[in-house]
Amino acid sequence: MEKKEDSEFKIAIVGLGYVGMPLAVAFSEQFPVIGFDVNSRKIAQYKKGIDETLEVGDEVISSCSVEFTDEEAKLREASFVVVAVPTPINGDKTPDLSPVIRASETVGRNLRSGAIVVYESTVYPGVTEEICAPILEKESGLKCGVDFRIGYSPERINPGDRVHTLKSIRKIVSGMDPETRDRIGQIYDTIIEAGTFPVSSIKTAEAVKVVENSQRDINIAFMNEMAMVFERMGIDTNEVVDGMNTKWNALGFRPGLVGGHCIGVDPYYFIYEAERLGYTSQIVASGRRINDHMGIFVADMALKKMIRAGIDPSKAKIVILGITFKENCPDIRNTKVLDIINHLREYGIEPQVVDPWADKELVKQEYGVELKEWSEIQNADCVIHAVAHGEFRDRGLEGVVSLMGTERSKKILLDIKGEWSVDALNKSGVIWWRM
Repeated sequence: MEKKEDSEFKIAIVGLGYVGMPLAVAFSEQFPVIGFDVNSRKIAQYKKGIDETLEVGDEVISSCSVEFTDEEAKLREASFVVVAVPTPINGDKTPDLSPVIRASETVGRNLRSGAIVVYESTVYPGVTEEICAPILEKESGLKCGVDFRIGYSPERINPGDRVHTLKSIRKIVSGMDPETRDRIGQIYDTIIEAGTFPVSSIKTAEAVKVVENSQRDINIAFMNEMAMVFERMGIDTNEVVDGMNTKWNALGFRPGLVGGHCIGVDPYYFIYEAERLGYTSQIVASGRRINDHMGIFVADMALKKMIRAGIDPSKAKIVILGITFKENCPDIRNTKVLDIINHLREYGIEPQVVDPWADKELVKQEYGVELKEWSEIQNADCVIHAVAHGEFRDRGLEGVVSLMGTERSKKILLDIKGEWSVDALNKSGVIWWRM
């Protein structure tokens, strides 16, 4: 299917973040595309050719044919609409569906007869058909299944990943009926080189997304629990994992901070819906409790190591390397590094934070943290290597240790990412711990 085959066919992407923007760019290679977002500042940046997400790059944004807009009336031109807005959680860990509800209202107000609306936002099974479809009907005055159709295709983009990209990840597709599913698959097949994987129902597709991230969450939680126990045993967890991974059927998971907009959030959607149906989650909920505690565990380890070294934590200079939720990515949503910072703040400690990827203004606005430059850090008493950005890796262990000055024998290094070997850490001259 090429643009010239149907000059009237146009796709609209609603929500131009880490998921929607790469999707809009990819579809624009095949079809006319409207890229809509309510954030006028973001639209202005895209129009200038600036890719704030760093997912496709400024050059691609500048040269693509996407019609970026914050005018919702433009959506009336589209016969295929993809909703790719975030679905976070509330403070009580329940799903926050307000972004997808508002997006549905916007799409509904501008929905043309005969259109297909596909949701990519992560939701628990049932949301698309039981919550979104009625909103589309109410706002449009059209009848679902008669005047328009719906489907679901969960996003699988991994921000900052240059290997597993949109086109190389197989796409789950579903529709309210086989005809709709096949049509949605046909359209996605034009951009997904790995192909599509059709499933029998929208609820099944919704479940796929929630389960695949819950599975990762549980496996990391297991390793995090091992890390907490091995700390009491005086055993290095990463060395244990290195040994375990020599066996062919080892899964390769390691302990760490689990944040971001997917793994740290999606399990709560499963837990919520399970409890609504009368089932109290055991394994998934337990994994979430463990992973949500890891930031506090790391902060406590820093305090413990400093006290044992004779350093007064209240007077110490503590430096944290990285604040984004993962390496080589500017995304700070649901970053668990914030848990480390907040726990230290409870003791009156304000750590200095360095992150070459994060937006300084956004970090200040969202978390009240003033990011520092690497060159501003001197004589640190404790360095917490929290995010393995390439810039930190390039400086090597010696570069990180140099932040502590020359008197290193009583300085503390916490290698949360397990970046350096035990031998290298032992030779560094500092007191070290890695998760």
